[in-house]
Amino acid sequence: MTERPAATGHGAGIHRRGRGRGRDDAPPDTGDDWLRDEPQGDREVGFPELFFDLVFVFALIQLSHAIVSDLTPVGLFEGGLVALALWWVWNHTAWVMNTLDPQRTPVRVLLFALMFFGLLMASAIPEAFAEKGLMFAGAYAAMQVGRSLFAIYAFRQVRPALRRNFLRVFLWFCLSALFWIGGAMCGEEMRLLLWALALVLEYAAPELRFFVPGLGRSHAGDWDISGEHMAERCALFVMICLGESILAIGRSFADEDLSPMLVATFIGAFSVTVLMWWIYFHFGQAKASREIEEADQPGEVALHVFTYGHMPVVAGIILSAVAAEHLLAHPGEAGDLGRAAVILGGPFVFLAGNLWVKRMTTGRFPASHVAGIAAAAVLMAIAPLLKTHWTALGALLVLLGVAVREYRQLERIPAVSDDPGDVRGE
Repeated sequence: MTERPAATGHGAGIHRRGRGRGRDDAPPDTGDDWLRDEPQGDREVGFPELFFDLVFVFALIQLSHAIVSDLTPVGLFEGGLVALALWWVWNHTAWVMNTLDPQRTPVRVLLFALMFFGLLMASAIPEAFAEKGLMFAGAYAAMQVGRSLFAIYAFRQVRPALRRNFLRVFLWFCLSALFWIGGAMCGEEMRLLLWALALVLEYAAPELRFFVPGLGRSHAGDWDISGEHMAERCALFVMICLGESILAIGRSFADEDLSPMLVATFIGAFSVTVLMWWIYFHFGQAKASREIEEADQPGEVALHVFTYGHMPVVAGIILSAVAAEHLLAHPGEAGDLGRAAVILGGPFVFLAGNLWVKRMTTGRFPASHVAGIAAAAVLMAIAPLLKTHWTALGALLVLLGVAVREYRQLERIPAVSDDPGDVRGE
């Protein structure tokens, strides 16, 4: 959301807390008691947060269906706007939950309320640019504005600097809400324009440090953020996206009549998902978390890694899920620019996101990622001349080449080979 203080390494997973105040004799819920009492490095992902994430499983399924049904430039643009909105509402919620304690009843109520509006928003996705635009925009704005209001109230007696930050965030979301609601009242073309402007405002706000006349801008020292918690939250969201891809592959495969081409496409789509998991989790995710802890400006690194850097990673996985669903339904179709943009755009954007994350955390450009991005771009130029299954094979080979290159690099560095996350990838 904005510049953060020092972050810590990525946690190994979810575990029972053995620290802090016992919950059986906890005092009544008060504002200061809604905050986490663990040190920055010990903040765990709570089960209420994981429950909240389930809404986004449905949202991603809805999104992939909507994109598959309209593989036109306009359809892809609309799908992109929806994807950006989904990521932004989830990401801002993750930042707020970094400080609020999910074990407290008012905080759980907040998450349940966000789930309700998230379910409304997800339900409206297929018709977001038609009859259900107001449902989508209203639910989205309610989540962003309402969550910010809750944070302002939660910090009313403690951490005044953090409360001022959320007041700035609230005002920015109020401004963007005007474009969301106004767009929902307009026709499709104007709706596209106004919703795009709303997202430009929202995505620019952290880089502008949520500057508000009279309230100034946010500063790194105003935030109390655990890098370990955010790293785990982002990793879990990536896992959700990969899981949605598996669901799309299995569902589409089950709906079609068996044929050698269908089986080959199924194997290729599954392999693409596995390779994306391998590249993200086996090569560099844990390394990125440790580098944030050791960085000279960890807040700036955390902003670009967790808020912006993971956005293309998620987008690439979503595009690959859409490509898999389309390919399994139409494995032998002739290629065109729209299909090529989806099939090869997934690996292209996914690798670009990983490149961004590793650049921000290590200061290096992994040569394997640069080569993979270049290969995907070249293939995209000739893909309209090929059958879609050959384009899909090219996408698979791009990801396989990146994974093999990084694996070999790991093997050549004995000093770091004990830790899969410590690969340099160059």
